[in-house]
Amino acid sequence: MTAYMDHKDLSNETIDAARARAIGDGVHRTLDRIADAAAAAGRDPSTVRLLAATKTRDVGEIMAAIDAGVRMIGENRPQEIVAKANGLTRLCAERGYTLGAAAPTDGAGMHIPFHLIGQLQSNKIGKVLPSADVIESVDSIELAERIARRATARGIRIGVLLEVNESGEASKSGCDPDAAIMLAERIGALDGLELRGLMTIGAHTDDETAIRAGFAHLRRTRDRIAASGLPGTARCAELSMGMSGDLALAIAEGATIVRVGTGIFGERAFI
Repeated sequence: MTAYMDHKDLSNETIDAARARAIGDGVHRTLDRIADAAAAAGRDPSTVRLLAATKTRDVGEIMAAIDAGVRMIGENRPQEIVAKANGLTRLCAERGYTLGAAAPTDGAGMHIPFHLIGQLQSNKIGKVLPSADVIESVDSIELAERIARRATARGIRIGVLLEVNESGEASKSGCDPDAAIMLAERIGALDGLELRGLMTIGAHTDDETAIRAGFAHLRRTRDRIAASGLPGTARCAELSMGMSGDLALAIAEGATIVRVGTGIFGERAFI
């Protein structure tokens, strides 16, 4: 258990009106930023989806974001998924929504995807599969194979994004960009998985040219994979890239998902 989970009840469902309004304002500001960035890039804003990064946020805070218009959430840690999934699933159902792996088979109602966006250790796969419908942090064939075996044993298919370390920074996870196409092709061939696209974290620098170069390279890699015609690559369409500080640059380079936490919820009290 992470240290902050000893000090904050992440399953808490209550939230005061002022905090709910602040979160709603954060959602609306972020959606406006996305629309403005898409317009500036000559793109339809509907082609960019907002993922609320909910690390350290409790059920009540997350539901306030959903009530304000968030339609995709992402957790960094499997243990947080376990702590929040039951409450979120129930409260979403009360609003007529399905969440994550609870997607309806008939396509009825609104579905809110539940992503794992942080690193996944193989011994935590079992904590993720019952709730998440997409894992964005697959960065090796070994991890992909382990997820595939667990998914196949459950009789399910789970969406995955291949995480690519476009910046080359040692502090970041992700596969080498030069290996991305080969890995994507191998992942796409695995039973139990559905390759949905690619993910990266922008370079930690003030140099916008360097940040955009990484995003642009990820887009070109995605395009090459999607055009390969190889089994399992036809749905490789997503580009999950861009966060609170660099979402406009990511959108200009083709992002389909931007991951925003502090822009919605404010600064975290815990790391």
